[in-house]
Amino acid sequence: MKKIGFVDYYISEWHANNYPAWMKDACEKLGYEFEVAYAWAEIDKSPVDGVTTDEWCEKNGVQKCDCIEELCEKSDMIVVLAPSNPETHLRYAEKVLKYGKRTYIDKTFAPDYATAAKIFEAGKAGNAPFFSTSALRYADELEYYGTLSDVKSVIITGPGGSFEEYIIHQVEMLVKICQKKPVKCKVETVGLTSEGTVMYEDGTRAKLIYSPRYPFTVYADDGVESGEQKPVVSGYFTTLMEEILKFFETGDLPFDSQQTLDCMKIREALIYGHDHDGEWVEL
Repeated sequence: MKKIGFVDYYISEWHANNYPAWMKDACEKLGYEFEVAYAWAEIDKSPVDGVTTDEWCEKNGVQKCDCIEELCEKSDMIVVLAPSNPETHLRYAEKVLKYGKRTYIDKTFAPDYATAAKIFEAGKAGNAPFFSTSALRYADELEYYGTLSDVKSVIITGPGGSFEEYIIHQVEMLVKICQKKPVKCKVETVGLTSEGTVMYEDGTRAKLIYSPRYPFTVYADDGVESGEQKPVVSGYFTTLMEEILKFFETGDLPFDSQQTLDCMKIREALIYGHDHDGEWVEL
């Protein structure tokens, strides 16, 4: 049985609370032998529910590690979580990736493009294969648009607790659908709704519409044949778990890592634009 270690800012949070069971289900489906065996968290008590690392570990049958180094030495594969605290990822990655073990880094990968580039440098220095993504990249609905020969426009909507934290989901979907060179973006906000526009080198335009209660939907067309707007309702977290475990098993990256850097560049510009309403931001 191969051992997975969880690194987190605080361990009792939505992702860490669900991933062990989902990974177990994925292992049963794929015929793999992995288990979440170790955990380390920087903060002992979760600000979400007050659960301590010891309590979480006892509930999940996981061994608590006293430091990241202990976890890295004991684990075969590593998952860096802290999904709501991407500002911690560089600190964690610099310690984790030097062990050269296959690593998954949860969304949001980094707080900005410069930090993302430093994490990639750490991975290269440690010869550590890793990847990062939003689960929404694995929504089945996105496959529908893979049949378009040349995407010309994209519209994606989505909800979340804040623009800064949740816009990554829409950006990940956009980068998967529209693999072109973005050149500039802007954000315009009315009330609780923020509409981001991403312009591409060839004139393709994308709209990312965020509002706290909007559902996730996706639409794209090639300027000739119109598709249909699709609600994103598929089991994307199930697929994500399978992709993480396939990567742990084979070492093969599921997509070009440059897409992660593209996501970080677009996200950073959108967040800046969100604070500078209507101003175009060059990428």
